Amino acid sequence: MRAVVQRVSSANVTIGAEECARIERGFLVLVGVAEADTEADADQLAQKIAALRVFEDEQGRMNLSLADVGGSVLAVSNFTLLADCRRGRRPSFSGAAGPEKAKGLYERFVQRLKDSGLPVQTGRFQERMQVSLCNDGPVTLILESPARDG
Repeated sequence: MRAVVQRVSSANVTIGAEECARIERGFLVLVGVAEADTEADADQLAQKIAALRVFEDEQGRMNLSLADVGGSVLAVSNFTLLADCRRGRRPSFSGAAGPEKAKGLYERFVQRLKDSGLPVQTGRFQERMQVSLCNDGPVTLILESPARDG
């Protein structure tokens, strides 16, 4: 699994004219699921994100987690994160999981974040969404589950 984690002061998702999710301080997490990913990948990625210490403490150091600052997560499924752009000009998505597998692992990832005690909002799987955010910092991290390392 691959995740783009953005520390935000606010973020929201709209579908058409309907706002379906909104958070204030926290993380906007774009999540891509690869064909090779497993439930263990979803669990480990959620655990890593829940424990990330990228909010400033009293000394201005990135030392606090989402729980420490009372933050939330907005998780949005995004298969294009698995695009292979090494050849040609058109991305290949052959490494991305199919919709059924991707939805199951995405939902497991979201549930594991909720299990950690964090408030979690989501986009809608397989919908065309407009995502808006105010990146705080900016702080943007790219994380991959262990199965994708190396």
